[in-house]
Amino acid sequence: MMKRTILAGVAAIALAAPAFAQSTTVTTGTGPATITIAPEQRTKIKEYVVEKKVRPATVKERVAVGVTLPADVELVAVPNDWGPELSRYRYVYVGDRIVLVEPSSRRVIQVIE
Repeated sequence: MMKRTILAGVAAIALAAPAFAQSTTVTTGTGPATITIAPEQRTKIKEYVVEKKVRPATVKERVAVGVTLPADVELVAVPNDWGPELSRYRYVYVGDRIVLVEPSSRRVIQVIE
């Protein structure tokens, strides 16, 4: 009986292992704007900013999810190759972080480091 229980436990772990090994996606945001960005997509976004030599903006305030950016911070349209789910947002490059912003409210919805 003990052997059968151990075998059943091992089988359950073996079947569940692929679910634990899947890549992690990050879902963040507050209020109505919530987005999920897979690790591969985050890498693609970072590579774009480096390749295009996007000039960092100067923001005096602390930038974090939920913060509203001042009107003098220029927001840039998200490129199509970042994916259709991000096309409605704008971004700004602050320091070494890419900040996704809801354009109508200027609210930060994602910070990619």
